[in-house]
Amino acid sequence: MADSLERSTTAVLLAAGSGSRLGLGPKALLPFRGRTLVEVLAGVLLDGGCRGVVVVLGAEAGRVAETADLTRHTVIRNPEWQDGMGGSFRAGVAAAPTGDHVLVALVDQPGLTPQTVTRLLAAHRPGRVTSAAYRGPGGSLRRGHPLLLDATLRAQAAESATGDAGARLFLQAHPDLIDLVDCTDQSGGDDLDTPDQLRLLE
Repeated sequence: MADSLERSTTAVLLAAGSGSRLGLGPKALLPFRGRTLVEVLAGVLLDGGCRGVVVVLGAEAGRVAETADLTRHTVIRNPEWQDGMGGSFRAGVAAAPTGDHVLVALVDQPGLTPQTVTRLLAAHRPGRVTSAAYRGPGGSLRRGHPLLLDATLRAQAAESATGDAGARLFLQAHPDLIDLVDCTDQSGGDDLDTPDQLRLLE
């Protein structure tokens, strides 16, 4: 078996939510840089060094698939998306090629850059979880996304995903496995959840 550092990394882009708090329909279809948000972020993941992207759709999946150009990517649908992120997380990890590391990203983080992705890939160590982290007002690092799961850990992390918890329960149970990588110079790591945060799309 190839050494962990020689493995490829597949990105899983979670884009199944309805955007109910934002009130503008699925976040995946928000206009961003002349395209849809899901298109741009999937491209960012490729540009950053992932060998492929699995896009997990849910709410209005048909409309998203018809509107966004996702032909370069693997698109899957989570029919149980309303049960929370956990199902989409499990489905996305399962769809990634066996043996690959998995980098999990969220469609509501327009600040994601190829440089952040490249930095995480370069920092990853065998058997570890590599997480983007961002400095808050007090200067301390807080864990955020993307999150790179080692190939040897992805199944265990997926098994723990339930409800609205993706990898959270797994990470809480194994804090000793997490390496934080400061990406504050690239973005604030903010999620796009409420109307006042639409400024993140500017």
